[in-house]
Amino acid sequence: MDYFDPSYNNDKKKAMAKQSMLLCCKVYISESRNRETLDSIERAARQDQETVIVNKFKDHEYNRVGYTLVSYVAHDSIGCPIYTPLHQSVVAMAEVAYEAINLELHCGAHPRLGVIDDIVCHPLARASLHEAAWLAKTIASDVGILFQVPVYLYGAAHPTGKSLETIRRELGYYRPNFTGNKWAGWPHEPETTLAEKPNEGPETVSKTKGVVMIGARPWIATYNVPIMSVDFSAARRIALMVSARGGGLPTVQTLGLVHGEDTTEIACMLLEPNQIGADRVQKQVEMLAAEEGLDVDKGYFTDLSPEMIVDRYIKLISNNESS
Repeated sequence: MDYFDPSYNNDKKKAMAKQSMLLCCKVYISESRNRETLDSIERAARQDQETVIVNKFKDHEYNRVGYTLVSYVAHDSIGCPIYTPLHQSVVAMAEVAYEAINLELHCGAHPRLGVIDDIVCHPLARASLHEAAWLAKTIASDVGILFQVPVYLYGAAHPTGKSLETIRRELGYYRPNFTGNKWAGWPHEPETTLAEKPNEGPETVSKTKGVVMIGARPWIATYNVPIMSVDFSAARRIALMVSARGGGLPTVQTLGLVHGEDTTEIACMLLEPNQIGADRVQKQVEMLAAEEGLDVDKGYFTDLSPEMIVDRYIKLISNNESS
């Protein structure tokens, strides 16, 4: 009688997944306070069981949620990407978000220009940036056509590699337009004609939907450091001095933001986290805050590492298949 090892299939799946071509989509949506809306968006993402939500990060003060989704990418006979479950999963999420969320009624302490603020695609495991860019452009085309939302491509998905930060600055992304250094409604009221031509979708904006950035880039880390002060001007000074733009740490982008009634926060994007990591950012913020006479709390990541994401994907996809 043959002996059957019940762990064989799972072990084989894990080995195959680690060697396979996986793509990751991070979808940032301007909502965190309406549980019913978030539940609907998550149900849409889970319609295809081959797409896995491996992480969710929501912030009440920012009124913003970020989803990290993972699935495989399939290729044709000559190696060109032709299919990933992520495509329809993200489009399904977008459909629900645009139906349920009205940007004109939205307010939060984090900048945004649309109901869906940003969709970024990353390669995982053996996948390449080329495949991530293909996915970003595929999603962008559907979002522009199906929902009539202006789409700005960035990074590897943009024809010339234009950066997300550059596009955001061109569109006035970083300028708060509401009391208490917050963002409310369509920030360029009453203007609906866009200063910069989008890559997909219409050239005028619906104030209920806004615009969306969609791009592809190598892995980045997002790390936030709380400042125990409501001095927004000090937070902005510290943020600038930490950033590469302000002569601080290379490959680090930052925002100084209000975060609740008694704190501000330095929100950091680490473009090359293996070179300039969270420890260096934390020390730099602490040093600059001390010069301002301010206390700093321990920072936190808003997402998992690529290795942790792949491991969680393997575990969750195995559970889905066995249930």
